[in-house]
Amino acid sequence: MMAWLMDFLDTLLATITDVLPIAAILFGFQLFVLRKNIRNLRQVLTGFVLVLLGLAFFLEGLEQALFPLGKLMAEQLTAPEFLGISGTAGDFESHWTNYLWVYLFAFAIGLSTTIAEPSLIAVAIKANQVSGGTVGTWGLRIAVAIGVAIGISLGAYRIVTGTPLHYYIITGYVVVLIQTVFCPKAIIALAYDSGGVTTSTVTVPLVAALGLGLSSTIPGRNPMLDGFGLIAFASLFPIMSVMGYAQLSERLARRAKTTQMRDKKCISN
Repeated sequence: MMAWLMDFLDTLLATITDVLPIAAILFGFQLFVLRKNIRNLRQVLTGFVLVLLGLAFFLEGLEQALFPLGKLMAEQLTAPEFLGISGTAGDFESHWTNYLWVYLFAFAIGLSTTIAEPSLIAVAIKANQVSGGTVGTWGLRIAVAIGVAIGISLGAYRIVTGTPLHYYIITGYVVVLIQTVFCPKAIIALAYDSGGVTTSTVTVPLVAALGLGLSSTIPGRNPMLDGFGLIAFASLFPIMSVMGYAQLSERLARRAKTTQMRDKKCISN
C-alpha cells in the first residue's frame, strides 16, 4: 500500500508540474491581458484540483492496469501453443494467417474503445446540434469506430508481417485526398477532425499497449520500430470512414429523392 501511495504521489507531482503552465497561461491572460476578474474563482480552483486528481488517477491506472493488460493479451494471442505452431522465427514469419485472433481482437478493441471515447462523444453531440440533426450522433460515432477498428486491425497485420509503415500511410492519404474531391463539402472538416478525436484518453493507451505487446512477443520485431504506428492507423482510417459514410448517405438520399419524384410523376399520370 505504501509503495502504491508513493507511486501515486510521484504521478500527482508530475501531473501538477505538467498542468501548471496551462493554468498560468489561462489565469495570466485573464488577469493581465483581458484585465478581468475570474468569475466563480472557488469553483474554478475546485475544478482544477479535480482535474489534477483525475489525471493522476488516470495515469496511475494506465501503468497499473491498461498497459499490463494490453501486453498480456498480446502475449497470450501470439503464444505458439495458442496458435498451434512451433516457436521458431521462421514459422512465425511464414504463418501470418494464424494470427486471425490477433486481427479480430484488434478490431474489437478499436471498435469498443472508440465508441466509449469521451472526446468523440462530445464532437458527435456538437456536430448534431450545429447541423440541425443532419449529422446523427450515433451514425458519426459508429462510422468513426468502424474506421478505427479497420485501421488497428490493418496495423496489427503490419506488425505481424513486418511490412514498412510508410507504404500504408502514403496509400491511405492518397485515398483520403481522392475522397476529399468527391465528398460533400460540409462533412470534410468534420471528417478530418474525427481522425484526431479518436486518439485520446481511452483509445491511445490500449492501442499503444497492443502494438508494443505484439512487437515484443513476435520474433524479429523491434518494439521501437514496429511497436508504434498503430495510432497513425487509428487517426487515418476514421477520416476515410466518415467521408465514406457521408458519400453513402448522400447517395441514398439522392436515390430516395429520385424514387419519390418518380412515384409522384406516376401518380399524376
